[in-house]
Amino acid sequence: MIFDEFAIKTLIRPVPDFPSEGVIFRDITPIFQSPKALRMVADSFIQRYVEADFTHIGALDARGFLLGSIMAYELNKPLVLFRKRGKLPGDVLVEHYRTEYGEACLETHADGLCEGDSVLIFDDLIATGGTLLAATQLVRRMRATVYEAAAIIDLPELGGSRRLQDIGIPTFTLTAFALDDR
Repeated sequence: MIFDEFAIKTLIRPVPDFPSEGVIFRDITPIFQSPKALRMVADSFIQRYVEADFTHIGALDARGFLLGSIMAYELNKPLVLFRKRGKLPGDVLVEHYRTEYGEACLETHADGLCEGDSVLIFDDLIATGGTLLAATQLVRRMRATVYEAAAIIDLPELGGSRRLQDIGIPTFTLTAFALDDR
C-alpha cells in the first residue's frame, strides 16, 4: 500500500483549546478507526525499519503504545514501555521533564535495557520533545542508545525535533502541522 500523506493528515482531527486554551490538540484516534489508514501508517514505518539495526522498540505512554506494540510485533523486537508515574510495578528509573503544559514524570523498568542495546522510540507526535527527551535520558541511564525517535506527527514550530537532533537523536515523522493549521 502506498503512503498517502494527504489522506492521513485529513484523518488527524484538530481539537481546539484542548487540553488548555490556545492549544490545538492533534487527535490520531480516527487513524485507528480506519483499517486502511492504520495499515498505511504501520506499513510506512515497517518499510522504513524492517532492515534497520536496532534491538528494541520503545513506546511512550499512552498513544505511543499503539504504534510501538504494532511495530514490536511486526519487526519481532522486544517492547520497552515508558509510562507515567506510578503505572509500572517493580524497580523503575524515573525522569522528570517539562512539557508544553507543565511538568511531568516518566518511568521505565530499571532492567528493561542493557548496555549495547539500541532503541527505536515511538510516540504519536513530536511537540516540544520533552517526553522523548526524558525517554532518551532513561535509555542512556541504562547504558543503551536511541536509534531514532519516530512519530506520526511533527509540530516543528514547537522545536522538539530540533532539540532531539541537537543531542544526536535522529527523528522521523510521517507528516507535520504548523501551529495554526486547522
